[in-house]
Amino acid sequence: MSDSAPEARGLLQRVLSKTADVRGFETRAVVLSMLYFFLLFGSYAVVKPVRDTMGTVYGMAHIQELFTGTFLASLLLAPLYSGLAARIRLSTFLPWVYGFIAGTIVLFYALFQSSAHDRWVAAAFYVWVSTFNLLTISVFWSFMADLFSRTQAKRLFGFVAAGGTVGGIAGPAIATTLAKTVGNGGLMLISAAGFALTAGVVVLLANEKQKLLTAGVEAQRTTLDHRLAGNPLDGFRLLLQSRYLLLLAIFLLAMTWISTIVYIQLGDLITKAFTDRAARTQAYALIDLTVNSVTVFLQLFGTGRIIKRFGVTTGLLVNPVIMVLAFLAVVLSPVLLVLGGIQIIRRVAEYAVAKPTREMLFTVVDQESRYKAKNVIDTVVYRFGDLSSAWVSSFILPFGVTGLAIFGAIVAAIWFRVAYSLGKRYESERGGEGTGAALATRDAWG
Repeated sequence: MSDSAPEARGLLQRVLSKTADVRGFETRAVVLSMLYFFLLFGSYAVVKPVRDTMGTVYGMAHIQELFTGTFLASLLLAPLYSGLAARIRLSTFLPWVYGFIAGTIVLFYALFQSSAHDRWVAAAFYVWVSTFNLLTISVFWSFMADLFSRTQAKRLFGFVAAGGTVGGIAGPAIATTLAKTVGNGGLMLISAAGFALTAGVVVLLANEKQKLLTAGVEAQRTTLDHRLAGNPLDGFRLLLQSRYLLLLAIFLLAMTWISTIVYIQLGDLITKAFTDRAARTQAYALIDLTVNSVTVFLQLFGTGRIIKRFGVTTGLLVNPVIMVLAFLAVVLSPVLLVLGGIQIIRRVAEYAVAKPTREMLFTVVDQESRYKAKNVIDTVVYRFGDLSSAWVSSFILPFGVTGLAIFGAIVAAIWFRVAYSLGKRYESERGGEGTGAALATRDAWG
């Protein structure tokens, strides 16, 4: 029996080595990272249906107000996050981000027990969950970029992302199975427990980062035993001072616009195709199931190989190319079957290739930019993209799905140019491998 643990570890290392080229010294960090993302995404996926239900309590006719509130909350949270990071050691601050979120969910649970139908409590919960969702994922990828070097990221980020995809499958399954048994309150407590466990995994992973640093093996050479310098507005300052970070922001903005355009197009066609609400839900569910199933397979077995074989620039260009061709196809044939297929291909390419590749771009910026500027990009810029594209699409939708497709093709063409520029800037950064090279700082406007 005493030999079972080493044998199990050896088997795990061999499996990971064959599936994603994981080296022996990386095994524990990779497994903890996947568990981290699984718990994080699963915990959010459990509480997301509760959030959506609270949106109906507030009133779907006023949903744009909740979108606006989420953007404003993100605008306020970004400097607060930067300010706290400047006052608390990262090794303490990062796990407490998730511990704090767990506490707020418990607080809302208590509020709902006394005011279950209060529109304003429902609105506050909707806005808070929508806001911290982006923050928690941003913190995760900041940590990944601060843990693994650029060459490691090419091999490992797609594989690590599979943990989140599996969590995105497990969370809704838990919510669907237990919703009637434990109710919304029970789901909230399950989600809070998941975020608390996430905080514990972050502590373990921070210790693993220190071990890798001490061992001198391939990894980022930064530490978490310090506070980030500066002030609460540094994230905005760093973003505006760097061409590279601004390109990253524009890349995400274009991705968000494309996602919203396709979402509105698809919703319009599904509404016209199915009068029954259950049939509409089934159509959405079929798309989600297909996307998640194909994505997790590619993340486990394909992403690392695709990036290693074709490079980061190609990974960034996949989605813009797909969407230019896709929107042209919609112009020629604006039917549900075509757009449904496009949505599946787009989301698979985005989750399996584009998103992990985008996160790799942060491995060559300084540590302050990884945590501060990235947070502004992932929260404020993303929510601005949601808000602005929803309003623009509402003006174009009266011209039909074809009008949206033409507009989307123009956005996708701009996205292609930005993706190409980003990839070339990243690939040109050859020095300082594994040292947290400060590309964003050196790329300042001057």
